[in-house]
Amino acid sequence: MADLVREVTETVAQRTDERTTAVFRRCFADTLEATMTPLPDGTVFVLTGDIPAMWLRDSTTQLAPYLHFADAHPALADLLVAINRRQLDDIAHDPYANAFNAEPNGAGHQADITDSSPRIWERKYEIDSLCFPLRLASDIHRVTGRTDHLDARFVDGVRRVIELWRTEQDHENRSTYRFERHDAPSTDTLVREGRGSLTAPTGMSWSAFRPSDDACAFGYNVPGNAFAASVLRDVEHLAIDVLDDTELAAEAASLREEIEEGIRAHGVTETASHGAIYAYEVDGLGGRLLMDDANVPSLLSLPLIGWCASDDPLYLATRAFILSPENPTFFAGTAAYGLGSPHTPEEYIWPIGLAIEGLTSTDVDEKRRIIDTLLRTDAGTGVMHESFHKDDPSLFTRPWFSWANAMFCELVLDVAGLRTLDRDPAAVGGVR
Repeated sequence: MADLVREVTETVAQRTDERTTAVFRRCFADTLEATMTPLPDGTVFVLTGDIPAMWLRDSTTQLAPYLHFADAHPALADLLVAINRRQLDDIAHDPYANAFNAEPNGAGHQADITDSSPRIWERKYEIDSLCFPLRLASDIHRVTGRTDHLDARFVDGVRRVIELWRTEQDHENRSTYRFERHDAPSTDTLVREGRGSLTAPTGMSWSAFRPSDDACAFGYNVPGNAFAASVLRDVEHLAIDVLDDTELAAEAASLREEIEEGIRAHGVTETASHGAIYAYEVDGLGGRLLMDDANVPSLLSLPLIGWCASDDPLYLATRAFILSPENPTFFAGTAAYGLGSPHTPEEYIWPIGLAIEGLTSTDVDEKRRIIDTLLRTDAGTGVMHESFHKDDPSLFTRPWFSWANAMFCELVLDVAGLRTLDRDPAAVGGVR
């Protein structure tokens, strides 16, 4: 992959500046050179950085900058397929788990009260964890035209995901999933003996935890469900165009429509200052949470995950709320301003959130401003971190976080005109 890194970095150098290129090169090479381990079964394990486990979500987002070049580099496409097959095998092992070990060695959170196994690092159920591997499979096909990875393993994974999401549409009456972690912060465990806060059916599918791995305050994570709806549309297209499976296409379409209607009916709320906006979480009983989280899927990332266009009026109103002091996770300081997360300390801003802000902006100058902010706040390390203090970037969390590096690369590729894979706004299911 050295040729790929060199070729792309040379083009970035021609279209940006020396400092941007230096950090880009280091971040772009990071996942390829330092996180991947080929396994005896032909699949590839991807660790998240400074935690020796493979998250279904992170291992997809870490690959985002490489997808744009997979068609011209067959070896890269083979690598992406090998990783995707590992993800699908993990889903087959347990679709409720979010992070896995390279082998059944019992590493990770084995003391949690849940139905775990030695292969599982952590069994926090997050709806988005199941979205990402299916999106990666679809994107590999979109970029390269390959279909060999859309095999029985893929179809089995899709059916497991649909079955689980159907079950979790009525978590109270149909789900057996439970999760408790003792001697931990409240965000690391579920209330009501591991069942989570009370919910009522909405059409959306329940999630125990957010993309941050923090427990949901209310059971229906709106951006997670929007991502699920978008991914189900991917499944519909693949079922018809590649798999010739009209039954699977119909199953995906039916569930997608129910989730979309649930978001329309329950996930949109009126505010005094911004009008109608998306809530971050709801419970179907009148409870709602108005905030956003820097982890993806987020409300800020809705165009990026394929839910709506970046100029959609409801999205723009939600975006205005997210990037304002009314959002409790928006922080402004002397070093930077941007989106943070309850997962990290108060007043810490996430480079991932900044990158998503840039990637969903239609203003090229704003994108460049955010790149400059990211370069100024790396504490001289030449890489991105999980989060940093709004007034003092030398205070940061996670010295090695491959997902953040990947999102920096995505924004640089965007500004350099090298980011070619985007969702089609005409094919998404946003609120009209």
